[in-house]
Parts: sequence; structure tokens; C-alpha cells
Amino acid sequence: MTTCIDEVIEVLRAELRNADPAERPQIENELELALAEREVIWAEQDGRASSEPPF
Repeated sequence: MTTCIDEVIEVLRAELRNADPAERPQIENELELALAEREVIWAEQDGRASSEPPF
């Protein structure tokens, strides 16, 4: 799973390097979300977070 999200992050970083100024905010937002998603995946894998509801 992390390999897929890592690929998405790399693609977004490449797009950001070559983006028009008008497109940059949208790509930056997508990159920020992908990085946050990766952090959640890592936390779940490390046992620091659970995807189970608390009840």
C-alpha cells in the first residue's frame, strides 16, 4: 500500500515542479493530502493508530 502512495507523492512533486502558477495551489493541496494519508498508513502499520472505531 505504501508503494502506491509513494508513487502518487512522487508524481505530485514532479507535477508541482513543472506546474503553472495557477495550478500550483491545487497540486500543493493534493500533495499535502497524500503526505497525510501516508502518515496515517505508517501509523497504522506501526501500531500507533488504529483504523477501528473507538466503540
